[in-house]
Amino acid sequence: MTPSNHASPFSPPEPVTSPTPLRRPKTRISADSQSMTSSVASLPYRASNASVQSLFASTTTPSGSRPVSPTGGSSTPSRIAGSVFGGSTLSESHLLLSDRKDDPRNLILSGFVPHIAVHTSIDTHELVQDKGFKGGLWELIRPFGEKIQGKVNVRDSIGAGRTYDDFGVRFVQLGDGLEIPDGIPGSRRSGEGKVLSPNGNKPIPDSIAAQRLRTGGDIPQIERLVDRHLTNAEEFPGVSAEDFLNLKDSSKISGATSPFYTLYLRRLLSGIPLAPHETFSHPVACIIAISSRNKNPIEALRRLYEESSRGEKRLPLWVNDDYLRYYVLVHDEERDDITKSITLFEQMKRHFGLHCHLLRLRSSQCVATDDDSVQLPRCEWIAASEEMAEIQARESQEDPEDSFPCIYESDTTAIKTFIREMVTQSVVPSMERCVATWNDQVASRRRGISGRFMSLSKTIKWPGAFGSSSRSNSSNSVGSGSNYDALQGFYRPDSPEALMRKLADYSFMLRDWKLAQQIYDLLRSDFTNDKAWKHHAAANEMAAVSTLMMPHSISAKTRTETIDMMLETSSYSYMTRCSAPYGALRCLTLGMELLRVRGGSATGDAARWGARLLEHKIVGAVGDSLFKERVAVCYGTKKGHGLGLWGSRTRKSAMWSIMAAEGWLSLEKPHQSKKSLDDARAKYATLANKDSLLHFAEANEFVQGLETQIENTLYPITESQATIMPDDDMIETTMGEESEVFNSRPHRRSLPGGVAPPPIASLESAPLHGTIIEAEEKNKIVTSNDFEQE
Repeated sequence: MTPSNHASPFSPPEPVTSPTPLRRPKTRISADSQSMTSSVASLPYRASNASVQSLFASTTTPSGSRPVSPTGGSSTPSRIAGSVFGGSTLSESHLLLSDRKDDPRNLILSGFVPHIAVHTSIDTHELVQDKGFKGGLWELIRPFGEKIQGKVNVRDSIGAGRTYDDFGVRFVQLGDGLEIPDGIPGSRRSGEGKVLSPNGNKPIPDSIAAQRLRTGGDIPQIERLVDRHLTNAEEFPGVSAEDFLNLKDSSKISGATSPFYTLYLRRLLSGIPLAPHETFSHPVACIIAISSRNKNPIEALRRLYEESSRGEKRLPLWVNDDYLRYYVLVHDEERDDITKSITLFEQMKRHFGLHCHLLRLRSSQCVATDDDSVQLPRCEWIAASEEMAEIQARESQEDPEDSFPCIYESDTTAIKTFIREMVTQSVVPSMERCVATWNDQVASRRRGISGRFMSLSKTIKWPGAFGSSSRSNSSNSVGSGSNYDALQGFYRPDSPEALMRKLADYSFMLRDWKLAQQIYDLLRSDFTNDKAWKHHAAANEMAAVSTLMMPHSISAKTRTETIDMMLETSSYSYMTRCSAPYGALRCLTLGMELLRVRGGSATGDAARWGARLLEHKIVGAVGDSLFKERVAVCYGTKKGHGLGLWGSRTRKSAMWSIMAAEGWLSLEKPHQSKKSLDDARAKYATLANKDSLLHFAEANEFVQGLETQIENTLYPITESQATIMPDDDMIETTMGEESEVFNSRPHRRSLPGGVAPPPIASLESAPLHGTIIEAEEKNKIVTSNDFEQE
């Protein structure tokens, strides 16, 4: 419906031109509004100590600012890492233009990285525990793997070398990522990466409970974590949080990313479950560590290797155990003789090869008051359940000044050197050799004529002479030429399909997008023929992501015929055939963000996939509001042409911002709702007709009502204050049995009260109060009742 061209005889209400500061309401509020205004005041009390507040630095510290001090004092050690939203301060000066903080490609590069398992002896675990780290060596080195010190050189499939200064790895304990079956209390109902476990009636062991906390892929946990960050921003709005929510900083940037959405996306890619349909979380290497305290070091190393290969620490059958073993000798600088450790280290290299390292650490615990102490960096890539558990643990602490763990600066230097040497000299070259071998021996055969014939033969039912109808075929096999075990739901790790999937994932983690896209595309048809639907969905997902990660331009026809088809197929298989909402959410989110950054007509496709994600009801209430904001950003990214900015989607972007504001208000997040509503008003102000919203009565009334509710929620008024507070525009005086309402409008007519004479037909016999009210209602008559459509 388009607005009428006839002008209204009455002057319109207040124009909606630009975001104006909210004023404290002067009118009396109803009982329904009173219940809403008390929502923030009724929130449970949480101790606001510096130890807890530092955990929320990811959503309260804007980019480029100084992170929150964990203890609030001046005697704390220097902090190494920055906030989650702002990224590491060490890498900030090396970020390229295409890797700015709101660029999703930066998060994808840091989310899909090689995983390195850690398996240590008991004496090594005790040595690191003496330093104050209960998790052992894994907990000590984990933060330093998120960004390798210096530049890392990586060669692609054609031998061309590229240098990256933001390369990282993920350290995990051996066995992390395996999910617990539904029979155990507290487990999640997800079919990805299940493993056998004890009787469901027994309590969960501490090791399994901790392992479950470190496993991601749990959408409700992500929702609860982001909601906790939002609640903290509402309860304790710091200066930085107010700057963001009031658009003092981010309004100047087109499509500025909300820190809460960045946290949501980061936790979505953290703790990727160990699953058979993708190998990103499969270990590319395993650190086998002993200490200088060990009495039989060589025998201990052999025993640890056997445990990781064939013992109790062996990974499931669908994980290829042919990965690199890296042997580490942890030397105690304060108690043991370095000469003996060097002799032992030389013996290790003779027995196990050159993939060895001597790590020299001090065994005493470091405190903040030590001169050479530095604070252990906080991990940015942890699962949502693990971060939530850490927040709850710090909230329950009685000492609000309890600081984060500290280590000696010499230990920091030794750990960084160890990780860089291992990654650049062992892990990356090993992955490059695997890529070259699998590409030459497996993928090349699949690309040839014989490989295409074998792929075609899987779809053809040959006559009985070929044995296709023989009953001797295994019941758990899809076809005579299939390597897929339909009952177990995986391929054998040495099968061509499993090796090619690992080849594609290795290429993706080494940032060889072209080779990764080619292999994913080959696997799509194989998985379709085998009816391996989760493998099929994952291959389509990563084929689309790899295509969008490549720097060259993509035409609209290519997007329609390839990208859209891949995203549609992947999301359908995840949701309908596999009941895997985590995979569908990841697929649609990455597709939406990668299409958005390409600009042009791709922004419309990005907004469409964001709306599709909301239609699937995959996310909760928090995610629903966050993704409405992202759809608004997608439409707002579309640039118009000419002086009239033809082709822009400003009105659609503003509409989605208003919908997001309504969602935030229903979640009792008024600051975030105000930010979205102000963003919508700012977009309307950029239009040629800045008062366009006034032509739609219901839309304008809805926006004004939403603004009033936000005002009442942010600035609640008690009944006593509302009773004694006079109105600026309406003062009611009572004299006897008659009352007259004085209006402050200019040129107001002063008419006596009482009953009008009957001969004048144009005058009503009702009191004057009713006549003025009716006249004011006529002033609100408009010509349309809906938003203006594009």
